[in-house]
Parts: sequence; structure tokens; C-alpha cells
Amino acid sequence: MSSTNSPEAVKKLLENMQGDLRALSLECKKKFPPVKEAAESGIIKVKTIAARNTEILAALKENSSEVVQPFLMGCGTKEPKITQLCLAAIQRLMSHEVVSETAAGNIINMLWQLMENSLEELKLLQTVLVLLTTNTVVHDEALSKAIVLCFRLHFTKDNITNNTAAATVRQVVTVVFERMVAEDERHRDIIEQPALVQANSNRRSVSTLKPCAKDAYMLFQDLCQLVNADAPYWLVGMTEMTRTFGLELLESVLNDFPQVFLQHQEFSFLLKERVCPLVIKLFSPNIKFRQGSNTSSSPAPVEKPYFPICMRLLRVVSVLIKQFYSLLVTECEIFLSLLVKFLDADKPQWLRAVAVESIHRLCVQPQLLRSFCQSYDMKQHSTKVFRDIVNALGSFIQSLFLVPPTGNPATANQAGNNNAGGTVSAPANPGMLGIGGGVTLLPAFEYRGTWIPILTITVQGSAKATYLEMLDKVEPPTIPEGYAMSVAFHCLLDLVRGITSMIEGELGETEMECQTSSEAASSTTQSSEQQELQSTADEMDKEIVNRAVWEEMVNACWCGLLAALSLLLDASTDEAATENILKAELTMAALCGRLGLVTSRDAFITAICKGSLPPHYALTVLNTTTAATLSNKSYSIQGQSVMMISPSSESHQQVVAVGQPLAVQPQGTVMLTSKNIQCMRTLLNLAHCHGAVLGTSWQLVLATLQHLVWILGLKPSSGGALKPGRAVEGPSTVLTTAVMTDLPVISNILSRLFESSQYLDDVSLHHLINALCSLSVEAMDMAYGNNKEPSLFAVAKLLETGLVNMHRIEILWRPLTGHLLEVCQHPNSRMREWGAEALTALIKAGLTFNHDPPLSQNQRLQLLLLNPLKEMSSINHPDIRLKQLECVLQILQSQGDSLGPGWPLVLGVMGAIRNDQGESLIRTAFQCLQLVVTDFLPTMPCTCLQIVVDVAGSFGLHNQELNISLTSIGLLWNISDYFFQRGEIIEKELNKEEAAQQKQAEEKGVVLNRPFHPAPPFDCLWLCLYAKLGELCVDPRPAVRKSAGQTLFSTIGAHGTLLQHSTWHTVIWKVLFHLLDRVRESSTTADKEKIESGGGNILIHHSRDTAEKQWAETWVLTLAGVARIFNTRRYLLQPLGDFSRAWDVLLDHIQSAALSKNNEVSLAALKSFQEILQIVSPVRDSDKPETPPAVNVPVSVLLGSISGPGLSRPFVRTDSIGERLGRYSSSEPPVVTDELEDLNLWWAAWNTWYRIGSESTKPPITFDKLTFIPSQPFLTALIQIYPALYQHIKTGFNMDDLQKLGVILHSAISVPISSDASPFILPSYTEAVLTSLQEAVLTALDVLQKAICVGPENMQIMYPAIFDQLLAFVEFSCKPPQYGQLETKHIANAKYNQIQLFAPAEWVALNYVPFAERSLEVVVDLYQKTACHKAVVNEKVLQNIIKTLRVPLSLKYSCPSESTWKLAVSSLLKVLSIGLPVARQHASSGKFDSMWPELANTFEDFLFTKSIPPDNLSIQEFQRNESIDVEVVQLISTEILPYANFIPKEFVGQIMTMLNKGSIHSQSSSFTEAEIDIRLREEFSKMCFETLLQFSFSNKVTTPQEGYISRMALSVLLKRSQDVLHRYIEDERLSGKCPLPRQQVTEIIFVLKAVSTLIDSLKKTQPENVDGNTWAQVIALYPTLVECITCSSSEVCSALKEALVPFKDFMQPPASKVQNGES
Repeated sequence: MSSTNSPEAVKKLLENMQGDLRALSLECKKKFPPVKEAAESGIIKVKTIAARNTEILAALKENSSEVVQPFLMGCGTKEPKITQLCLAAIQRLMSHEVVSETAAGNIINMLWQLMENSLEELKLLQTVLVLLTTNTVVHDEALSKAIVLCFRLHFTKDNITNNTAAATVRQVVTVVFERMVAEDERHRDIIEQPALVQANSNRRSVSTLKPCAKDAYMLFQDLCQLVNADAPYWLVGMTEMTRTFGLELLESVLNDFPQVFLQHQEFSFLLKERVCPLVIKLFSPNIKFRQGSNTSSSPAPVEKPYFPICMRLLRVVSVLIKQFYSLLVTECEIFLSLLVKFLDADKPQWLRAVAVESIHRLCVQPQLLRSFCQSYDMKQHSTKVFRDIVNALGSFIQSLFLVPPTGNPATANQAGNNNAGGTVSAPANPGMLGIGGGVTLLPAFEYRGTWIPILTITVQGSAKATYLEMLDKVEPPTIPEGYAMSVAFHCLLDLVRGITSMIEGELGETEMECQTSSEAASSTTQSSEQQELQSTADEMDKEIVNRAVWEEMVNACWCGLLAALSLLLDASTDEAATENILKAELTMAALCGRLGLVTSRDAFITAICKGSLPPHYALTVLNTTTAATLSNKSYSIQGQSVMMISPSSESHQQVVAVGQPLAVQPQGTVMLTSKNIQCMRTLLNLAHCHGAVLGTSWQLVLATLQHLVWILGLKPSSGGALKPGRAVEGPSTVLTTAVMTDLPVISNILSRLFESSQYLDDVSLHHLINALCSLSVEAMDMAYGNNKEPSLFAVAKLLETGLVNMHRIEILWRPLTGHLLEVCQHPNSRMREWGAEALTALIKAGLTFNHDPPLSQNQRLQLLLLNPLKEMSSINHPDIRLKQLECVLQILQSQGDSLGPGWPLVLGVMGAIRNDQGESLIRTAFQCLQLVVTDFLPTMPCTCLQIVVDVAGSFGLHNQELNISLTSIGLLWNISDYFFQRGEIIEKELNKEEAAQQKQAEEKGVVLNRPFHPAPPFDCLWLCLYAKLGELCVDPRPAVRKSAGQTLFSTIGAHGTLLQHSTWHTVIWKVLFHLLDRVRESSTTADKEKIESGGGNILIHHSRDTAEKQWAETWVLTLAGVARIFNTRRYLLQPLGDFSRAWDVLLDHIQSAALSKNNEVSLAALKSFQEILQIVSPVRDSDKPETPPAVNVPVSVLLGSISGPGLSRPFVRTDSIGERLGRYSSSEPPVVTDELEDLNLWWAAWNTWYRIGSESTKPPITFDKLTFIPSQPFLTALIQIYPALYQHIKTGFNMDDLQKLGVILHSAISVPISSDASPFILPSYTEAVLTSLQEAVLTALDVLQKAICVGPENMQIMYPAIFDQLLAFVEFSCKPPQYGQLETKHIANAKYNQIQLFAPAEWVALNYVPFAERSLEVVVDLYQKTACHKAVVNEKVLQNIIKTLRVPLSLKYSCPSESTWKLAVSSLLKVLSIGLPVARQHASSGKFDSMWPELANTFEDFLFTKSIPPDNLSIQEFQRNESIDVEVVQLISTEILPYANFIPKEFVGQIMTMLNKGSIHSQSSSFTEAEIDIRLREEFSKMCFETLLQFSFSNKVTTPQEGYISRMALSVLLKRSQDVLHRYIEDERLSGKCPLPRQQVTEIIFVLKAVSTLIDSLKKTQPENVDGNTWAQVIALYPTLVECITCSSSEVCSALKEALVPFKDFMQPPASKVQNGES
């Protein structure tokens, strides 16, 4: 030691030694001279050594015997002071290690003497200790003597000495073994061949041992001897010894130096042969003893167990087991069995307590337990020690509850323990009660009235024993109540903790190794692979062995543990204790799970589950075979049956919640205690942390959680998390504030639990899903047949699990969604609602999740995710469908752009909505569709467009909500617009797809099947759209039909140009004509019943108030649309090949519509007819391209320039020629339709027109209220068609056709109008207006006559027919036509106009006057143009005209309209002015012979009409009318009489008579109206008179006849004048003062004027023309005239004056007769 070797230290030592020697010599100077001398010589000796040697210490050691000698002698004096001084000096020497072996021996002998004299005992012990600890010179006998010395001192009477000696002994024993260890260390490197020690060699054979080892061996052997009460071999001189001390020493050696026994066979031999038998022998009183058996009649009284020994034995056993288990396998088996036995209920209480403490010591050493298991439990014929330990603990705990120990007077040591049992149960001791009534304040276990407090004994994991450490106690201590229980409790906890942490640690290592080795194996090179594989194989073997051990350990202990823990759990009233128990159960469950031990795992889980639920809760899962082992509730432990204790209901736990049990018929309420909640949290914890190993027991866990959640009233909220909600029915759930604050936490943990499922492996996840599904199935079964609130736990948690496992959704998608779909079909609405909620939430989450690879690249996954959405369509519950559609809507809003291949599914969902599924559903679905059409058409694959069309169409057909149907038609229009805009892209994509499908179909050998197949795919898309619209066009609802029709035709009109030419064939036949057929059929069969209102309060207009009328509108629209297409697209349709057939079909449709008994339809049919006839040629002017160069280019050139080799279809909206012609690709040159085919089409049209006309205007045979009579607009339209049509057929139009036309025109004009329409059509009489029909008829004839006019000669024979037709119309002015047998009211006169309008007649004939008059004008015009035509002359047209005019002329004032006869007169005049010259020309041919008499009659009838003028005729009017008569006479005087030579005589005679008649006033005496009238026409008479005179005299009389006529006329005239004058004179005379009537005065004035006129005329005439007789008559008047002079009237007077003046010329002298005769 550096401190004692340094020169300073040595120097000090020398000084001290010398000082000690001096002091000694000083002390002994008087009493002990020998000592003094020795001391002095000692000083000299020391000095000498110091002077001579460099190595002073070594020299000192060599001479130590001499150096020590003086001190030994000093001790021999037995003087205390000297002895102390000497011992101190010796100790100093020893501490500097300068004592040799001999010196040491001497010292020990000296100490022994002191000991025997009982001197300085403590100093002795100190000296021995210093001697043995500072160096190793003391061996063998000396050593044994020193040890015995200490032992002897231990047994003195002095307490301090005893204790010091005991400590010294312990230290010395330790030193001996430490020396041995040091010796082994020194020799460790020198490897020696150990002599083979025979196993049973003599126990003294220690020759092989080294010195220190030999000492240790001898010492240990003697300790055993001593404990066994035998004589020692080596420790000679021992006088007494106690077992307790011996056992303590044995224990300390075994405990402190285990390696000595393990490394040296000699020592191992001692253990086996000496120690173990010794222990077993000493244990015997404990084993045999039975509490209370001392009264038995056994002959020898049993030795009672002795606490100090027993306790020390147990300590030794603990050490033996702990340190030397591997050496003493069999012995340990015995020891362990003994320990187990000591726990029996009939052993003393203290014994059980120390036994439990010993077991606790084992329990904290898992490796040790593992070894037990390997050595015993796993061997075939061995005791199952490990299992027994655990079971014993279990039984021990049960016994503490079930058998309260009874105080037995015979066992005094028990007396203090009487109250450890039932007598002090908590309720019996009011002092123990807390304020809460039944809630104990102390932590304790309480079971069936037994109350055991829990004491805090150790920190967990360390077995700090109390009673095993009571080495000073001789009497057994009083064990506090609950101590044993507490230790046993901790044993269990530590056991579980130890085992699980050990096994899990090893498991983790193995897993790591496997992982690394597998990684290594995968990355190794070829060379090292072999060895790698080998090592892996070794590892595998090792793991198999390990696993077997682990499984055995668990299997051995789980039953006992579970029994004990369950009992404790039930009994625990302390939260911390409960927590520990639960933790132990949880760790065990997890461990079992990890090792795959299903039964035990389920058993532990069941225990926790039972703890979570209220007592006796009926939960089938826990009582079924899942926990088969628990079904009988008992385990067999060592053949005894241990009851598995069910939770007792009377536990004093705080109730924290009251709720309803989850059962079909809930009976009352159940209560949850805080412990239940604690268990629940453990359960959650278990599931959360160890979900991966739960496997099938998820079922248990989840079922329990479900029930708890139900009782606590947690309800699912969005995302599947459970939130506190109110219970729906029954007594509401009652929760204390304590649990209220816990609920969010529990809810949170529940959610986290399912969140953590994302870390489970696939298999565990499947277990979880299956468990949830089967739970859900149970919940569904319970919810059947009632509408109570169902348990939605499983569904909510399925949702949560799905959401967190999105990254691997594929593996659980099918079971998950499959089950949720079933839930969606459940009759209980709340259940289904949640099923749907979960399903849709999952689908939405799945689509928004960021998958890897993304969904856009993983079509299969996308379809998988969307599939359940489609499956939901098969569920009929509307609430589910609504959820489904809302989901679709949200998907569209968030994911619409990326749906890709999922589109068909999504669209399918919308399309699956049926008509009967309610308005809101349809509305939501439709909202989705609208979104698709407005936003997503461009993003979806083109192949889905057809589905969109179908779906949109299907909404159109839904009849729930009209607006939706109409809007869906709007969508179809939008879709078509989209097709049009994106045509090229869509076409490309579709063609590509088509090619792919074609290829697939060929590979499979099947025919590619799609609608409208031969057409290209893009055209098919259009055709599908058209077909859909076509279906909607025959919808039952008129508004839908209308909208669809308009859309269909607009679409075809706007976008039809995109179609391939050949596709038009399909459009015409499959779409348009098919539609027309259906509409025609529906219209003709429609109901005529009146519809009162249009649903709700909508009023329906009378024109739409029957189904028939509504269908009529549709028919109109459809026909018009088809006609328009035929019109605008004719250039496309005509080259199709069967155009003429199509034309015929179309005409047939027009005809049937035109002849339908509905004004609206028939009129519209004609409009369509007009439309298709407007086609002038395949290229209409309006269609000419706007670019100037093309305007005048002939078509052929245009075609050549445009049709390039391969023109793709242009996508332009214009309809220019270029575009049209370009559309015929060069493969099919455009067909310019030949004239012939064209003509056929026109003639087909003419025939149709004729059929329509003749059918519609033919009067019906009988009439009643409902007889259908065509309307005016219809007839007008019909007639208006003719001119256009005629232009095309004029070349072939012949007389027959003209006849047909005439019939139709005549019939049409004859049709009356209904009285309610008349105010709108009839012109009022004041204005002579034609109705449009009449205009049309005249136009038709006009066109015809114009055509004839410019046409070839052979057409002109038609003129007469036209005249006939027109003249027939002229007759209508006086004689309206009849319409069959129909009675019509004629509007005869303007006066009756107002009355007639409201007459009761149904039908009113038109006012034909204006029409007849216009016809007359036309006749005149035409005649003016055609008078000379041969046909006109030959066919006696003029005669017919005159004949026709005669009627109105003869009626005159009786005509319906005054204008008629006036027009007739003027027309007659015009016609005659042209016709008479022609007639004169042809006079010789006799073609006009029959005309003259007709003409004469006409004049006669007109000029002397029988009709009376109306009373109210004004003077002016009268004069105007008179002037017309005058005009006629003028015509006779200018156009007829001058040409009398060319005119038949009879005619001229008739004219003269007429003039005569006109010029003479009537002579009749009675005044009639007619006479007055004639009398009034002064101018007229004058004119007649003048004409008569003119022609009487001025002309050369060609024939005697003629002269006679005029002479006769004159004489008649003069005679008449004479009569009038005479009568006047008479009357004048008679009347006296009264004036004569105005008429008479007028007449006389007129006669007077006539006389003067006559005389003037006669004077002007050539004298030779005047007959002498005439003159005589004239002169004879004179006297009469003179007589009139007396008249009073001044007018008459002036007239008379004028009449008399001319007579002056007769005043001359009479000549002689001779002269007279000569002259």
C-alpha cells in the first residue's frame, strides 16, 4: 500500500514502534522487569534493523517474532493498561503488514489466553479482525483458532461483546471466503487439470484445494456440522453454538459467494450432501404441524414450529433456490413444494406470512420462474412446481376470504390475530366508515362480509420482506390484518409483471433476430449463405424451444392467476389496487394473445369484460362457448376444485351511472360503478395497445364496449365517434358528474382505439372487422320488429376503422361495405340511416384519400370504392337512396374531375332512381345530373356520354315533378350542344374505343353489339340522343312532349350536319317517322273527356282542355318539325335512295293530319305541306354561300372544286353549299336529282293535295252538333298551297286536273263558318273586304290564268273553264252557295248585321258579295285580255258573262248589296265594249246568235226593273242611279244602233221598243211606285227620247221595216203627250185653289219639255225623213198647249212657254194646194 510504503510512513512507523516500546518499558519498569528488558532490547533491535536494511519493512517482517515478543509479554501481564498498549502496538504492526506467519500464530495464542481470561474482549475482537483482514498470513489451525475465539466471545454474558463478536464472526467468515475468491482470481490464468473428484468422494478429501480454499471448505463444512448439532472437524475448541446463528452464517455465505459453490465441485458436493438434507430435516416440525392438532391422540407430541429457525430456514431456501437452482434441481423441487405447503390454511399465520414473503422473493425473479418451468413443469413425471406456486397463491388468497382464521386458545401465538378475520369487517366498525356511508376510506378488499385492508408493503418489483428480516425476534410476531393478503397480492402482480416483461423482451429479441437474419439472408453473398442458413436454422430451433417454454409458463400459471385476480378484482375497493389487478389481467391477456394461446387470452379478457359490466349482466358473449373454460366457473388446481368467483353484487362501490341494459326487452335499469368504468378503461387500453393479438376475442371486447357505451348513453356522431347523447326512451340515463367528466375521455379513447387499428397487421384487422360485423348483426337482430333506438356502436366503429385504414382499404373494403349494405336494408330507420351514413362517408373518404398509386392510376381500386354506391341502388328505402344521392352530389363536387372509369357507376346511381321513389329523391338525383351536365361532360370518358343521355332521358320520363322533366330536356339540349362543340375530340375518342372493342369482340369471337350498330360510334351517340328525345315526345304530359319536340327538332336542325350521310337514313326512318307514327296513333286514340284543371290551381285554356286537344298540339309540333327537316335538309335526304318512299310516307302523314277532325292539327298539317313545297330546288337562294365567287358558279363546277380526296366532316354551323357538298366524300359523288324524279315528287304532292282538298271540303251527309266543318284558316291554307304546287306541275296540268281544282275551290268557298268565329272572320258590311280564303281562291285562279296566258296553245282551251269557275263565284253575290244539307243563316242585309251575329244558328254563311264582285272584276279583266281567243269565242263566254250578269242587273235594288248591280252594270259596259266588236266580227259564223236575245233581255230587265228603290233613297242617289241608266242608253246609242246592219233585226226591234218605252211617260191613271219611278227619271227619258229620235230620223232608212219602227214610235209618243196634257187641264180645273200633286206637275213639265225637244229634233232632221202624219200630230198639239196657259204653277208656265215658242216656225201663210202637192 503506497501509504504504508512511503519513506515518511516507514519513518513514522519506526518512531511509533520505538515510542511504544519505550512506553512499555516505562510501564513495566517496576512491576514486570522482564518485559521492560525485552522492550528495551526491542528498541535496539528496531534501530539496528532500520540502520542496516534498505527494505526496512521486509526486514521488520522477517524479524517480526522478535519485534512482537515484548508486546506479547506485555499482554501476558494481564494488566489492563499494559495489555491495551500492547494490543494497540500489535495492531499497528499488523496494519503495516510486518507480521510473519509465526508471529501471527504467537499473537493468536496470546489472544486465546486473554480470551480465556475474559480480558479486553472487545480489543481482542478488534485485533483478530485487523489480523485477518489486513493480510493473509493466518492459515489453517491458526485461522480456525482465531475463528473459534470469536465464536466463544459471542457466547459471553456481556451483550455488547456478544453483538460485536457476532459481527466479527460474520466478517471473519466473509474474509475467509473473500480470500478464496482472491486466490481463485490469482490462479485463474494458470489453467490446471483439475483432479477428477468422485461425486461421492469422502467429504474430507480436500487435498486438491489451494490453501485459502481449503480454509473456506473446512469452515463451511463445520458450520453445517454445528447447525446440525454435530461436533466440528476444524473449529476445535467450540463450546456452544445456536442454530439460528449458524443458519444466518450459512445464508450469508451462500448469498455472498455463490460462485465458490458453483465453480468448485468440492463445495457443490457440500451443498448437495450437507446443506440440503440439513434444511429438509430442520423443516420437519413445520411440515408435520397442523394448527389445532395438538389434541390429537398421537403418542409423541409434535414439535411445534419455531419461528426464528423456520424463518431463517426459509431465507436459506430462498438463497439456495435463487443461487444454486441449477445444481440442486431435485432438492429445489422439494423446497418449493414445501413452500407451497406452508401456505395451507391450517398452518400458523406467521408461517404463512413468511412463506408468502419467500414466494414473493421468487416471484420477482422471472428467469428463475422460467427455469422452474423448464425443469419441472415441462418434464414428464415431475411435479408441476410453477403451476403449484401460482395456484397456491390463488388458493391462499381465496382462503383468506373464505376461511376467516379462528382464534384458538391452544395456540398462544395466534391470540393477537383473532380480529384479522370477519369480526372486523368494515360495516361492523363505525370508525372505519367514511362520510359516504358505504365507502371505506382505507384501501381494502371486501368480499362477502370479509374486510381485509391493503397495506403498502413494497415498491413494486422488489421483494422487501418484513418478517423474513425479523432476525432478533424469538417469538412469532403478530401479523397485522391484511399483511399476508397484501404480500400475496404483490406476489401475483410481480409474477405477472416479471413473466410478461421477460417473455415479451425475449419475443421482441427473437423477432428482431428473425428480421435481421431474414434481411441478412436476403442480402448475403453465395459464399457465406450456407453458414447464414445454418445460423438461421439454429435460431429457429432456439425459438421453437423458447416458445415451448413461454407457452408452458403461461399455460401453467394462467388458471390460478385468473382465479385469484378475478376474486381480488371483485373484492377490491381501492382504485389503485383495482388498477393493478386490471393491469395484471391486461398484461396476461396481451401476452397470451401474443403467444397465440387463445383460451387463456379469452379467459383474461372475459374477466375484464365481466368487471366492466354491472353484476349479473346478461351478456351472451361472455357466457357462451367463447369462454369455454369459464363456463363452469371453476378451475382444477392440484385436484382441488377452486370456485371461480363471480362478481358479487353487494360490493360497496360508488355507483356512478344508471342506464338501460342493451336488450330486446330491457328490464329496468342497471348501475355502473366507478370500478366498472375503470375496467372499461382497461378494456379500452387493452384493445388500443394490444389490438394486434386479440384475434377472435375482439368479439368479447367489442361486445362489452358496446353494452357499456349503450348504458352510458353514448351515441355516434359524424365520422363514427361516440358522443354523449340522451337516451331516447325509457328512464333517461343518469350520470354523476364524476362520470360526466369521464365521458368525453372515454369517447376519445374509444375513437383512438379504432384509430390505432391502422397499426394492426392485416390479419388482426380482419379479426377486428369480423367482430364488428358480427356485433352489428346482433344489433340488427335486436332492432328487428321494433322501432326502438338500436345500438349503433358497431356501425359507427366500422366507419371509424374504415376511415383510418384508408391506406390499405382494399383488403377490408368488401367485408366492410358488404356488411354496411346489409345494415342499409334494415327496417329500423335509425339503423339504416347510420348504415348509409357510414357507407357514404367511407366512399367519400376513399375517393378523397391520397392513395399510392393515386386513384387515377388505379382504376380497379376506384371501381371497387364506387361499387357499394351502385349496390345501394338495389335498396328500396327512400332515406337510404337520399343519402346515396347526397353522397354522389358531394363526390361530384369534390371529385368530379377525377372520376374517370367510375363515371358509369356514378351515372348508374342517378339513373337507378325510379318513378315511384318520391319527389325529393328524384330532385336530388336530378341535381346531381345537372351538375354533371354543367360541369363534368368534358372530364368524363366519351364512352359515358351515352349513359348521360340515357339518364337525362330517364329523368324526362319521371312523372313526379314536371319541372324536372322539362329541365332534363333542357339538359339534353345542353348535351347536344356539347357534342357539337367537342365533336372532333369525342369522335376520335369514340372511334379509338370502338376499334379496341371490335378487336376484343373478334378475339372472343362474338359480335359487337350496340344500338344503331352499323352507324359510326359518334353518330350512334347522336342517334341515342334523338331516340331519347323521341321517347319524351310521346310522354303522357303535354308540356314534356312540347319541350322534347322542340328540342329534338332544334337539335337535328342545329347539329344534324355532323352526321354521316348514311346515318340520315336511320334518322328519317327510325327516329322521325317512328315518332310520327306514335304521335299519330296517340292523337287519334286520345280521350275527348274534358280535363277540369291542370293539378293544383292551374287553369287550363279551353283550347287544351282535353287530352285530345293536348295531343293535337304535339302532333302539330312533330309534323312541323319533320317537315322542316325535309325542307332544310332535302339536299342531304334526296340522294339517300329511298327518298321518294320517305316523301310518300311524309305526305301520308300530312294527309292524315290534315284530315284529322281537329282544326289545329289540320291547319298545321297544311303549314307543313306548304313548308315542304317551298323547296324550289336542292339549293335554295337563301342557302347560297355569301362569298361572291361562288354565287354564279354552276353547281357541277362547285362540286368539282370542293370534294377533295378525303374530306373529313366539317364541324361548322353554316349551311353553305360548299359545306353541304363537301360532306359527300369523294367516294360517293353527289347525286343531282333528275327532273323526272322531282316531277314524281311534285305529282305525289298534288295528289295528296287533291285528296286533302276533296275529303276536307266534301259536305257531310248528316249534320248534328258535333259535325266537323273545316275552319277558314285551314281552307285558306289549303288553297294557298296550290299556286306553289302548280309551278312544279304546270307542264302536265290538264283539263281533268282543272276540273278537280274547280271542285275543290267551289267546295272550299261554300264552307260556312261557325257562329262563334264569325265576328273574327266576317267583315262588317260597311267595308267590302274579302276573307283570306276568298283571296286565296282568286289568287289560285289568277296564277292559273297567268300560266295559261304565257303557256302553249294547247293550254288556252282552259280559259272557258276558268271563266265558268269565276262566273259561278259571281253568282254568289245574289245566291250564296249551299254546303250540303246544312242550314245556314245568310246575312242578307246590312240592316240585320248586328242581329244576325247573335242568331242561334250554329253556322253562318259568309258574305259572298265582295268575293263575287272581285270575281266579277277578274272576269272583266280576263275577258278584256282574252275576248278574241278562239276558245273564248267558241265556248260562248260572252253569252255566259251576260247571262250571269243578268241576275244582279234584273234584281237591281233587290240585290243583297247595292254595289253589286252597280258593279254589274259597269262590268257589262266594259265587257260589251270589248265583246260587241268581236261579236260583230263573228256575226256570220253564228257563234254569237244566241247572245243577242240574252243581251236584249238583260237590258230590258235592268232598265225597267221590277224592284222598288228603297224609301230612304236621296235625290242625289237617285240622280246618280239615273245617270247609270243614261250610260246604258248611251252604250246602246254608240255601240249597238250604229251597227244595226250587223245585228239581228229582232234585236234592233227590241232595242227600239225599249227606247220608246223609256222615252214615254206612263199614261195609266193609277199611280204606282213603278210609274212614279219612271216619271221621275227625266234625264233618262230625255236620253231615250233623243236616241230614239236620232235613230228615227238621222239614219238613212235602210229597210222599210226600220222606218216603220221609228214612225210608229213617234206616233206613240205624240199620242201620249196629248193624253197627259188633256188630263192635266182637267185636273187643274177641278182642283181650284189647291195645288196639284208634285208628281203630276213634274209629269206635265216633262211632257212639255218632250214636246219642245221633239219639235227641235224634227226640225234638225232631213225633211224627207219625216212622215207628214207626224207633222200633223205635232201641230194638233198646239190647241191643247194653249189651254194650259191658265195653270197656276209657275214651273208649268215656264215649261209651257218653252214648248210654245217652237211653234212659231209653223206660222206661215198656207200655200195653194197645187204648190203643196208639188212640194
